[in-house]
Amino acid sequence: MPLPKPLATVASLRWRRLFRSRDQQGDGGRSQRERQGEQRLLKSVYGSEADGIDSFFVVTNIIMTENQIQGVCPEFPIAKAVCSTDRSCMEGRMDPQSNGIQTGKCVKYNTTLKTCEVKAWCPVESIKSAPVPATLRSAENFTVLIKNNIHFPKFNYTTRNISPEFNISCTYNKRMAAYCPIFRLGDILQLAGENFSEVAVQGGIIGIEINWDCILDKWLHRCRPTYGFRRLDDKKTNEALYPGYNFRYARYYKQANGKEERTLIKAYGIRFDILVFGTAGQFDFFELLVYIGSALSYFGLHSDKVRSPGNSQELQSLQNKGVTSSSHERPSWCSCGKCRPAQSYWEQLCCRKKDGACITASALFEQLVISRPMLELVLLYKDPLLDLKAETLNKQLRHCAYEQYIHWRFGEDDLKERAMIPSCCRWKIRDAFPSERGEYSGFKRTK
Repeated sequence: MPLPKPLATVASLRWRRLFRSRDQQGDGGRSQRERQGEQRLLKSVYGSEADGIDSFFVVTNIIMTENQIQGVCPEFPIAKAVCSTDRSCMEGRMDPQSNGIQTGKCVKYNTTLKTCEVKAWCPVESIKSAPVPATLRSAENFTVLIKNNIHFPKFNYTTRNISPEFNISCTYNKRMAAYCPIFRLGDILQLAGENFSEVAVQGGIIGIEINWDCILDKWLHRCRPTYGFRRLDDKKTNEALYPGYNFRYARYYKQANGKEERTLIKAYGIRFDILVFGTAGQFDFFELLVYIGSALSYFGLHSDKVRSPGNSQELQSLQNKGVTSSSHERPSWCSCGKCRPAQSYWEQLCCRKKDGACITASALFEQLVISRPMLELVLLYKDPLLDLKAETLNKQLRHCAYEQYIHWRFGEDDLKERAMIPSCCRWKIRDAFPSERGEYSGFKRTK
């Protein structure tokens, strides 16, 4: 029974920072520049630029290029920007990896290197690799409150992951607090099999899975979420393919003289995608009756299928009662109306168990069993030098038709020595490819 799917939303996210006091925690060997960078990060760029629907972003590392103004300056020494004379630079050229448009001049970048001059925000970004260790590696102690609402339209049932007895001081723990919706970021990465300090350098994408498996019956009600965590991006990506997760953006200001100035920020961080899955079920007596009826109908239709001769219980065996009617009279054990009387009880087999159309009237029987071109093709496949004008060809075609029927209905060639072909099918084949003397060996029982 397919279970109804939910309509789920992540209602809101709330942050909390769990830090001990400076005297308790210590600076951890951080420089003044690192501490200032962290303070600027918390004030201006933390978790605000890359948040999306059902996801949130935490900045863990940063490259800041401050006091940029529009003007001309040396390009960063990328391969196509390094020069020795003005001839190496082309006015108006712009490379996808460059910071601006070349002016056609070759100028000093530093005491040992020259690069092409560009019109851009100057000075251009001069740091290309992420700082190690990450500037905001202590963000692993941040916590996030995830509020998730879920609705099952079929049952008109709505619930959320925060229970009435919710303890606001809890933190998620797989064993001790499995239903707590407050998660420490470092614990999330640990449960995903990652180290926060390592991922914080280049960034990455982590999936938070919320799985609902609900039983909505009143006597056995259960509808609580379980949480799972895994990394979604490829951490083995080659450096040339830009691993991790980062983006750039700028903060713009006005100087006292009215000139525009900006701070360019390249932020590395971890994006958390919240993935919600859910199913729910409820006992319904009416649907139970429908499924029982469907099952009974299926078995009723299944009984009309051609029976396998390997199962003795499905054979319609009748003892010989001395039938004296003509050869084309319908025997009492025949249900399709095409069978002919047989002396041996093991040959008294029809293609049907109940009255209905004979299988010999089907298009597939005509094409697969008694089609002369098809049978000749099968014989030539077995013997490419077979003479199709031989006097014994009818016998070969007849026996080939027997094999075709067995292969079609039973799917195994090893049954051809012991399979019993229904009387109607056997005589249809004989009529199509008759014996010259009208004599047929019939089925020989194996002892």
